Amino acid sequence: MSDPVTKTLQATLALPTAGKEQRLSRLLDTYREALHDAFDAGADTMSAVNDLVTPYDLPYQAKDALKSYVPKLRDTYDASELDDEHPLRLVNRAATFDYSDEREYGYVWQVPQPGRGTNFWIPLQINPEQESLWADLLSDDGAEPGEIRLQRHRTSWELHVTVKHEIEQAEPNDPTYIGFDVGESALITGCALKRDVPREPIIVSGNRARHLRKEMHTTLKRLQERDAAEWRIDERFGHYQNALTDIVEKVSRQAVEYARQFEKPVIVMENLTYIRESLDYGSYMNRRLHAWAFARLQGRIEDKAREAGISVEYIRPEYTSQTCHACGHIGSRNGDDFRCTNDDCHITVFHADLNAAANIAGRVDPWGESLSWEPTGNDSPRDGSARDSATVHRETSEKHSQMRLTAYTD
Repeated sequence: MSDPVTKTLQATLALPTAGKEQRLSRLLDTYREALHDAFDAGADTMSAVNDLVTPYDLPYQAKDALKSYVPKLRDTYDASELDDEHPLRLVNRAATFDYSDEREYGYVWQVPQPGRGTNFWIPLQINPEQESLWADLLSDDGAEPGEIRLQRHRTSWELHVTVKHEIEQAEPNDPTYIGFDVGESALITGCALKRDVPREPIIVSGNRARHLRKEMHTTLKRLQERDAAEWRIDERFGHYQNALTDIVEKVSRQAVEYARQFEKPVIVMENLTYIRESLDYGSYMNRRLHAWAFARLQGRIEDKAREAGISVEYIRPEYTSQTCHACGHIGSRNGDDFRCTNDDCHITVFHADLNAAANIAGRVDPWGESLSWEPTGNDSPRDGSARDSATVHRETSEKHSQMRLTAYTD
């Protein structure tokens, strides 16, 4: 059957001229200023946001994106503060692209600017693995563009374009839901959920990635303190980024290979689009968590899963590691251990990341709809505590369950 799938196309802007660099920076900085002002003012409707952002020197594509985005921050994503490194968001009317094989860089993007006749074109270095999707985006009856995001990195600008396109994909009958929890101590923790019981877990350590991030931070800081040449700093930064990219590729491949061993697999992950707004573990831990590209790893898992013909679903991430996957009650987490506080539940101590993975898998409705989450103590079929106990048999044990990291770590 034909199914609409949303994917994110990635491209790096070719090295801009000094003038274009200045205009890009001014556009991003003005957007961030308008975003913070609208959020700090408590604007919770599109009309209220519009009144606040109208005076800013921004293109209408950016203002329209703000009008849609800002009200969601508190109402939908319960954000209490904003991250300083927000990407520039633009509505899909900014998706003006062109292609010519006579250019050094075939694809170019028209960057929207405030005022009439001020837009400018800039070449794109696209992800070669997505070339067919870029071509589809430019065709007359091709993919439908969605939101555009532009992010400034240390030495480059990165563009992300969400698109909807049709793929032929068989609808799983009685699928096996496989939840993947993405984190820092364990890059991925996954398990298949069968009869609402987690089976055959996989845990991939994040020690190597964490070590690389720490080493990169220390090395770059020392080079800057010694006034090292810019090319030297860029060379070391590129070295660490390549090493982290290699980890992402290997771990995402491992995740998909794990999923393929199950019959009719469906991969389920948390929607971490707004993770910077929703996380609240204190400033130190937040910095460490933000350093790891969660969405990047998820994106590569999704790409490889689609190539393998495996469906991917996303669910809301609230309290997945603090809710008991067996009974749905809120418990407590201490390091690697989750403790259920429900005296009537057969779970006492469980591996925390594995408990989260089971919750992630269990929040997908058997009919394909993502479940909303509500803390509850009953067996309501839509309470986020796995699936309807009246229609799906839940295996239980008279013995208390205990599962720790040592049981599954190589």
